[in-house]
Order: sequence, then structure tokens, then C-alpha cells
Amino acid sequence: MNPQASVPGFLLTAVLLAAGTVYAVYRLFTSLRRDRFTADTPVAHIRSAAQGYVHVEGTAGPPPEGPIAAPLSGLPCVWWDYEIEYHTPVGNDRKEWKVVDRATSVTPFSLRDAGGECLIGPVGAEVTPTSRQTWYGDTSRPSCLPAPEGRGWSPYRDYRYTERLINQGAHLTVLGELRSRSVIDSIEREVGKRVVEWKRDQAGLLQRFDRNHDGQLDADEWEAVRAAAREQVEASVASQDARVSVVGQTTHGEPFVIAPLDGAHLIKREKRHAALALAASVTLALLTAWAARKALSP
Repeated sequence: MNPQASVPGFLLTAVLLAAGTVYAVYRLFTSLRRDRFTADTPVAHIRSAAQGYVHVEGTAGPPPEGPIAAPLSGLPCVWWDYEIEYHTPVGNDRKEWKVVDRATSVTPFSLRDAGGECLIGPVGAEVTPTSRQTWYGDTSRPSCLPAPEGRGWSPYRDYRYTERLINQGAHLTVLGELRSRSVIDSIEREVGKRVVEWKRDQAGLLQRFDRNHDGQLDADEWEAVRAAAREQVEASVASQDARVSVVGQTTHGEPFVIAPLDGAHLIKREKRHAALALAASVTLALLTAWAARKALSP
């Protein structure tokens, strides 16, 4: 074998190994950073949590609009992510799986602890699902539910479906930025809605506010209608927590994590990932040095 002919091969190998080393180092620092944020950010009670970066834990519930179902399997969940791949011919009797459709849920879902409830806006989060299923079929959308684990694979099917879910009732740890917003953005708008509702019952409206009993409401009487509506709206606001908390993507680059683990197990997971990334970094760096030495040696 000509030694000169092997030089380009060693150079290419060194470049690929160097790229792998950089990625492994990146994963190492990412895991260490998440571990530090998880360990250094105490668990907050949802009701009393201050706005800003928080660590909350609780039980996952459906969105305020009602329960949702996964698009492919139809299973009930609070969050979903799916991918559909097609077994595409690439020549020489070979085929590759190529993604033809993917989507992720963006609907905020609820999280409840012993004292309160907030919403989790999952856009931009690093999500660890509670379940992941892969199955196969012959159509671009699945025509059947996932088979029992280990029984859904077939080399003769053209489509592969992968679905990740967070199940309702799962215990979640969430690291993200908590913001509060008013439930009633405008009291005036709410007053207007209340007056419109009352107008539908003209007889009742006249009975309550037609002080001179002339069968119609004059300007002063309409002012009384609006004052009564405002009083009801303000009383309703005062009787409830007028703000809802939403934990979402951070604005200063802190980790935004949703995981079906408690804080202690999340820390252990990140330490394990960091250890694996460190081992991979060292191994790949040594292999990079070996390949570079081979390429540069006479």
C-alpha cells in the first residue's frame, strides 16, 4: 500500500474526529450548565413564585381549553411531538428513511402543585417525553394505532411513524422563566360584554334601571347600567386571583427544561450525561491526535 495514498484518508478522519470532539465538549458544558441551574435554583411554590427564572414541580394537566389528543395515535396527552418518515430509494437497491412531516405541540398546558396552578408554554423547551413510540405503515398518515413494543417493525412498510408524548398526570420538573399576565386585560372591555349580555333581556333591564317607568332608558339610567356592570366586574376580579402565571422560554439564555423527573433525579441525569460527554471528549481528542499524527508523519 502506498503510504502517500493514506494521507488524505487520515486527514479526513482527523477532521471528522475533531468535529466529534467539539460536539462532545459542547454537550459536556451543556449538561454541566443544566446541572448547575437545577441544583442552584430552589423549587418554588407556584402560588408564591416570583417572576423570573424558576424551578417548579407539579402534576401535568390539560390546557385551559380542554383535553388534547396526539395527532397520530389519538392518545390523550398534554404535549406531543411526531415525525413521519418515508423509505426512499437512493439507488443501488438501497433505501433511506427521509422525514416527510413533523410537528410539535405549542399549546400551553397546566401544571399544579399542592398550592397553586400555572401554565407551561412548551415552545422552545428541551422536552423529555414520558413515552415514545415508533411503528410502521403503508400510508402517509397512520391508519392504525401503535403495535405493542417490539412488534411494530417491518422492512416491507414504506412509512415510519414516531410519536413522543407527555401524558396527563405525569409529575414534571420545569425550569424556565415565569411571567404573569392579567386574566382580564381590560376592565372596560369586560364591562361592555356584561352590558351587551344584559341588553338581551330588555324586560329585566327596564325593571332594574328604568327609574321613571317610561319604558326606556335615558342617559342617566344607562350610566347606572354601566356602573352596576362595572361593580360586578370589579367584584369578580377581587374575588379571584386576577393573574395567571406562565412558565416559558427564557429571555437571557438560561436552560428551559421540561422533564418527567423530580429535581434530584434530573440532577443525577445531567451528571450522568456530563460524565458520558467527558469520556467521549477525551476519547475523541486522543483519536484526533492519533489521526493527525498519522497524516503528518513522513
